[in-house]
Amino acid sequence: MVKNAILVRLSLRGLAAIGEFLEPITLQKGMALHEPNKHVEHVYFMESGLASLRIVTAGSMLETALVGYRGVVGASFLWGGHLATHQSVVLFAGSARRIRVEDLRRIIKLRPEIRVHLFKYIQALTFQCVQTGLCGVRHDREQRLSSWLCLASDAVDARMLPVTYDYLSNAFGLRGAGGAETLVRFEEHGLIRKMRGALHIDDRKSLEQKACCCYKLVSAAYASSTHCIETSGVFGAVSKRGRRDDYAPRC
Repeated sequence: MVKNAILVRLSLRGLAAIGEFLEPITLQKGMALHEPNKHVEHVYFMESGLASLRIVTAGSMLETALVGYRGVVGASFLWGGHLATHQSVVLFAGSARRIRVEDLRRIIKLRPEIRVHLFKYIQALTFQCVQTGLCGVRHDREQRLSSWLCLASDAVDARMLPVTYDYLSNAFGLRGAGGAETLVRFEEHGLIRKMRGALHIDDRKSLEQKACCCYKLVSAAYASSTHCIETSGVFGAVSKRGRRDDYAPRC
């Protein structure tokens, strides 16, 4: 059964063309799918779990995007380049179907439908990466944390997130007493609930209201990419709704 949202939207012919080369793989927490400056061999169509795309330098890590069942890890290499610039790491264990980059490049030449779906997704993913960088310098940590929790929940379609407070503290620079206070304040307000090795989102609506505008912008980018494909046809040109202007509201 196909679980990846991009594969689900393909025609039967398109799915048959790519399905012959897809290999199921179990994703273990902490597994590195791509490493910076390493040759990229596979593209991963996520089915469950969550992958974190990161820039790693001088011992520091900046997470630029999250990829769940709606997306693909490594698809940007289909349009050139052989070495990874990001580190791609499995944050939540799950599963995926992977395909060799060269096989997928050959298939999208024969099946333009697949190319259109992947290209629109990459546009949205690129927007998320850019918006994340802007978010880090313009919004406070509570806003950024709220946005991350909403995006992660969307990416796995669940409110139970197998992530620890320690990870969130490190990822958002919430170290020390201030960091603990931020997370405890979220819990006291009924937004989240700490569990063993995980947290549960209890009040999603309030969490969205607390999030910075980046959450709505990124969500709109992904929604727009899907809408463009559905309304313009699999072989059609890029819809006008794919413009950056349609990702309102602005930050």
